Amino acid sequence: MKLGTISRRSMLRGLGVSFALPSMASIGRPSLSSIPARLGFTYIPNGVIMDQWRPQSTGALEELPKSLNPLQNYKKDFQILSGLDHIKADANGDGGGDHARANATFLTGCQAKKTAGKDIRVGISVDQLAAEAIGDQTKLPSLELSCDGVRRSGKCDSGYSCAYQYNLSWKTESMPMVPESNPRLVFERLFGKSNSRIDRKNQLKRKVLNQSILDFALEDAGILKKRLGQEDQQKLDEYFSSVRELEKRIQQDEKANRNVSQLQSPEGIPGSYKEHLRIMFDMMVLAYQSNSTRISSFLLAHDGSNRSFRDIGVPEGHHSLSHHRNDPEKIQKLARIDHFYCEQFAYFLDKLSNVHELDGSRLIDHCMIVLGSGISDGNRHRHSDLPVLLAGGKAHGLQTGRHEDFSKGRIWNESSVRNKVETGVPMTNLYLGLLEKLGVNAEQIGDSTGKIVNI
Repeated sequence: MKLGTISRRSMLRGLGVSFALPSMASIGRPSLSSIPARLGFTYIPNGVIMDQWRPQSTGALEELPKSLNPLQNYKKDFQILSGLDHIKADANGDGGGDHARANATFLTGCQAKKTAGKDIRVGISVDQLAAEAIGDQTKLPSLELSCDGVRRSGKCDSGYSCAYQYNLSWKTESMPMVPESNPRLVFERLFGKSNSRIDRKNQLKRKVLNQSILDFALEDAGILKKRLGQEDQQKLDEYFSSVRELEKRIQQDEKANRNVSQLQSPEGIPGSYKEHLRIMFDMMVLAYQSNSTRISSFLLAHDGSNRSFRDIGVPEGHHSLSHHRNDPEKIQKLARIDHFYCEQFAYFLDKLSNVHELDGSRLIDHCMIVLGSGISDGNRHRHSDLPVLLAGGKAHGLQTGRHEDFSKGRIWNESSVRNKVETGVPMTNLYLGLLEKLGVNAEQIGDSTGKIVNI
């Protein structure tokens, strides 16, 4: 359904507001037979402690490894995919810069041109291939999120432009889709009309009046509600409550941070990293639920991030710890960080599981969410046998509740200091398979050699 055909009954409008609604039988969007699939990518920086992430055996998931333990209640809703590689993130003659390449290659499968200038070049990312094909059916073709500030230029990692390290999504070989880290601005993108000058003025007016964005859609909402059946009325109330609750959390964070130095926490950015992550996950749920977009990417932190995690007893920087040199204490702290990220992802899966579509199925069953990293072993900057978790997708044929290993037949180049893979299964083969599930035909993504259909 193209944006221009969305009826007034399914899109509430007000002062600088364009309020997409969830699927409801009373307004017939979408039909029971055409509930759309959604596609998302969530990136963990600096790799993980693999022996506490990867299950020891393949087949049905039973007791999960320590780092994945927060996901225990959802093991029937995801699968672990081992043995996938991003060899284009290896140096391949370009020297240092593994963190920049890990970020740049993750969704593109392409070798980033080593440059700190304007002549950046990598490849089109899988999310943007999807957005190009189906993005005109939603308000936003795609949604790009991050919990990091943006660095658009300059040198960040061994001669690589910061553009590589701070972006996952690439619309063209030289045009990154810059992610948004400010929850307020993401909220306005989802529920504000546009970025026009008039709408920006209306958004400012709402902020000055300290009014909820919902206040400007209530008249339309009241008219609509009278036309809905009882179940849809309840569904609409629950949806509005979710939006209102999220908006209040954003307002509270903005208020709390007014007296904080901008260098510490810019306006609109939650002071708590955990809260920041969860607000962004909530935003993704609402975006999927309302069909505002079907495509998303979320950079939890850029690869090479040296963020500390004092709240969980890790005052050291993440990147510094990742070069652990087999120090047991450092490994234990890194595993604690991995556990933290899995806790936040569990929060996301819980939210997706508690939203229901027209046929009673859960929203998670219509989402295909990749959680992973462009590095496996951070100590050696390995880009092979990556940590990859694929959540959701039952309604579209995905095989959840299992551990699948694609590394059989792998040939290792033992002469390499970092044990790089000579032959293996490209991560991009998975992406081709996911695009097919989404209804998007693509012959090639980066270094893909075929399509993984057993997902």
